[in-house]
Amino acid sequence: MKLDAKIPPGPLAQKWDQHRFDLKLINPANKRKHDIIVVGTGLAGASAAATLAELGYNVSAFCYQDSPRRAHSIAAQGGINAAKNYQNDGDSVYRLFYDTVKGGDFRAREANVYRLAQISVNIIDQCVAQGVPFAREYGGLLANRSFGGAQVSRTFYARGQTGQQLLLGAYQALCRQIAAGTVKMFPRTEMLDLVVVHGHAKGIIVRDLVSGAVSAHAADAVVMATGGYSNVFYLSTNAKGCNVTATWRAYKKGAAFANPCYTQIHPTCIPVSGEHQSKLTLMSESLRNDGRVWAPRKKGDTRAPADIPEGERDYYLERKYPSFGNLAPRDISSRAAKEVCDDGRGVGPGGRGVYLDFADAIQRLGEACVSERYGNLFDMYEKITGENAYRVPMRIYPAAHYTMGGLWVDYDLMSTIPGLFVLGEANFSDHGANRLGASALMQGLADGYFVVPYTVGDYLATSKQPKPAASQPEFQQAISGVADLTRRLLAVNGKHTVNSFHKQLGALLWEKCGMARDEKGLQAALREIPALREQFWKEVKVTGQNQELNQALEHAGRVADFLEFAELLCLDALHRRESCGGHFRVEFQTPDGEALRDDQNFAYVAAWEFAGPGQPPVLNKEPLVYDQVHMSTRSYK
Repeated sequence: MKLDAKIPPGPLAQKWDQHRFDLKLINPANKRKHDIIVVGTGLAGASAAATLAELGYNVSAFCYQDSPRRAHSIAAQGGINAAKNYQNDGDSVYRLFYDTVKGGDFRAREANVYRLAQISVNIIDQCVAQGVPFAREYGGLLANRSFGGAQVSRTFYARGQTGQQLLLGAYQALCRQIAAGTVKMFPRTEMLDLVVVHGHAKGIIVRDLVSGAVSAHAADAVVMATGGYSNVFYLSTNAKGCNVTATWRAYKKGAAFANPCYTQIHPTCIPVSGEHQSKLTLMSESLRNDGRVWAPRKKGDTRAPADIPEGERDYYLERKYPSFGNLAPRDISSRAAKEVCDDGRGVGPGGRGVYLDFADAIQRLGEACVSERYGNLFDMYEKITGENAYRVPMRIYPAAHYTMGGLWVDYDLMSTIPGLFVLGEANFSDHGANRLGASALMQGLADGYFVVPYTVGDYLATSKQPKPAASQPEFQQAISGVADLTRRLLAVNGKHTVNSFHKQLGALLWEKCGMARDEKGLQAALREIPALREQFWKEVKVTGQNQELNQALEHAGRVADFLEFAELLCLDALHRRESCGGHFRVEFQTPDGEALRDDQNFAYVAAWEFAGPGQPPVLNKEPLVYDQVHMSTRSYK
């Protein structure tokens, strides 16, 4: 497999502008002759579908939710970054670019990250024009706050529900095109395979989740915006429907999977409360603007937080990282919380928690001001825990949240399969080994509104592929493959639920490939995962039938893919003998416990290629070359 990132020549700041000029165009009348499939209608997918349809393409959009409004993008809380420098505090496109590269521990592609920083300023204008109700200062100007890994205030927000408001903006743009007839919407429909014709992506196979009917859809190009795979850990902040199926099945058709071991553990989540839980709840990183993170200095201290004097509290992020304090990046903050709890100083049931305390902020700003900024988050916390965070500190602990790995894409966001474009969290391109807070929404909307509308047109103008049809043999073979897998799942008729296998897999991965990893644990995981997968195919019980609404069958297909994907995740983590960002190998750390990179041997993107059933995947490497940034030891002290 040849990895050609297609990074344009020329100065970094001019690459995207020059590249847009060099891209081939399609005139408006001819755009109406092209069909494009968009899979996923979160921020990246909805914005891409709406924009492509506005340009004149015939778009078919697919989502497994009953409405695009229910995409997991809606769960994003804290904000979206943009280099507007409205606060006049020293921000710039270059600073956002540098912060993002540094935040990713120098494991992202330089040109893609710079383009993201450039486009960020346009996203805010687009969303304001749509009516997104960003928070504003008293005089009416847009407000900003800070997020981890930055010393400027560049995050635009809508209280604690920014993702919801941005998604509604993209959704109304999408609805306009649905009403105009340029987008055909297929809700409650799950992609189960990618169809490749003569080496190009030309369609998908889907299952209607209500009727169970399987159908083929052909198009001149396929755009995938299907999100990340944090639910491989079972307990994560993701919606329960989030899965790896679309990207994994594209991988098995020839799309390289890049850096799967780069998984993000978010430091501010409500701690696990018991075995009954099926997901975890995020508490926005924005809370660390005003909340102070601390733990008791004394091991096993079970006193109520109000009874612990100031001198017996360890504000460990402020102590360890004075320059950034409570706004240290997510990977660093998560490991620091784990270190405190492993030391026996954790709080709450099981000692798996630390405090996020707003007493100082309430005293400084007043409860009304804190409520105005974070009220919905405080309400959510109280509904889940029964505790009033205005009176007692929140208890938080890290949880699986986001995945920086994904399908490999070039500068045009095209995968190793020509005609397959991958956007947002589903690709690997912009965040390296650790994503900074408030950058996921930025990437999703940049990819959908401002990148893929240009690059898809260039592909269609230059590829000169014949018009595909769902009657072609490749489509019928793919339908047969999907039907065969469904029959196999229903035929096992074992004694254990799908959920029990998912739970076992998640516990195994969290222990062996979670916040801390080592060679012994990863090797053990690579022995245990195939055994669990074999047990699944012998003992799983999938109730119901195919030709009906069957959520057990949906879950079974997704868990079957997780059981395969988990092996690649651990293999990638084992091969990368360094620590960087969210990938922390305990054998490779500095004397003070920070991640120890190995730039000489691992400054590359690991792009894994499917080699066939039962065969080990093939590792391909894209070297990471930095022209503007000097790779240095990341420090937030």
